[in-house]
Amino acid sequence: MTIFLSALGGAAVAVAAMLIVGRYATRSGSRLGTAAERATFETLHTAWSAAPPLRAGLVPATARKAARHLRTLLDTPALAITDETRLLAWDGIRQDCHGEVTAELAKTVFESGRPQVFSRDKLGCAEPDCPIRYAVVAPLAVDEHVVGAITVYSSTASAALVQATNEVARWASGQLELAELDRSKRRLLEAEVRALRAQISPHFIYNSLTVIASFVRTNPERARELLIEFADFTRYSFRRHGDFTTLGEELRSIEQYLTLQRARFGDRLKVTLRIAPEVLPVNVPFLCLQPLVENAVRHGMDGEAGTGHLTIVAEDVGSEAHIFVEDDGSGMEPDQARRILAGEVDETAGIGLGNIDDRLRQVYGDAFGLVVETAPGAGTKVHVRVPKYRSGVGPR
Repeated sequence: MTIFLSALGGAAVAVAAMLIVGRYATRSGSRLGTAAERATFETLHTAWSAAPPLRAGLVPATARKAARHLRTLLDTPALAITDETRLLAWDGIRQDCHGEVTAELAKTVFESGRPQVFSRDKLGCAEPDCPIRYAVVAPLAVDEHVVGAITVYSSTASAALVQATNEVARWASGQLELAELDRSKRRLLEAEVRALRAQISPHFIYNSLTVIASFVRTNPERARELLIEFADFTRYSFRRHGDFTTLGEELRSIEQYLTLQRARFGDRLKVTLRIAPEVLPVNVPFLCLQPLVENAVRHGMDGEAGTGHLTIVAEDVGSEAHIFVEDDGSGMEPDQARRILAGEVDETAGIGLGNIDDRLRQVYGDAFGLVVETAPGAGTKVHVRVPKYRSGVGPR
């Protein structure tokens, strides 16, 4: 049986290992079948164990966790991981003899980009009985740029060891590339949140302060209450930490926003809320609902009568939370809504819709994009679905 460790190693290896356990445990009771089958499982399990720390990036803490599993894969007396300047991790024997020269040995692969083999005279140990006589150094690369190296120490330097070290380094490089993709995804999400903050209507801020000012003389206590609501709303909207929040926190911010809007519009703005308490702790992307409500208020109040009815519903639907934001305003052509979501038109017609749709798809997959129901004169209804539980989704 041939085993391939791909760049998608973490998830694929975990699934493969579980399948092997199930298959051979069923066939042989508590045993895992033949010696070859047991070796296959142990290899997959060890690779799976090394994947999570590598996916966290190349730093000392994660390198130390990964080094132990990588050394087990290669069955070698010692293994080291370095970055461009220093030794990050050592696992195995004789670090006291060879640790200091490891970073110097690794520099050669940064220059060549290819595995290198060093004999004893380069390893910095003068003890005649030292079991380490050779070092095989293989590069760790991300996007064809060498970012680190794996150094394997052994008593021999066979072609098989060189090839195995290189293959393990290539697999580890795949995990580091996935780590970089994870970081890029987080940076993209953060950039999109910043862009969304920039879209929060300056007219709302101006109108809110104007309304508060109008109460300063006639009703100072009301002005004070509204000023506190405004301060809390802006503090939440412009906070600097966290890609995610809870649905309860997002709705609390929306409640503050609507308090300020009702102070402006009075009885002309009607709001209906139906919130299932079970979904309040669900984690959602930060600012994924507030812009939808702002859109609904803005478009809901642009009719001839200058009145509008806003409805916000949050339902517990099995493994998902379903949120609906609906207004009875002027609506739009369905094709215009489609083009707004695709980013093909100016989003002033729908603040943040394309941004929110992109973020939901990036976090949960394409099945969880926004659904917009609208037509001229028929208002607009936006449907948001989020899983109640999803690995990796939550406050950091």
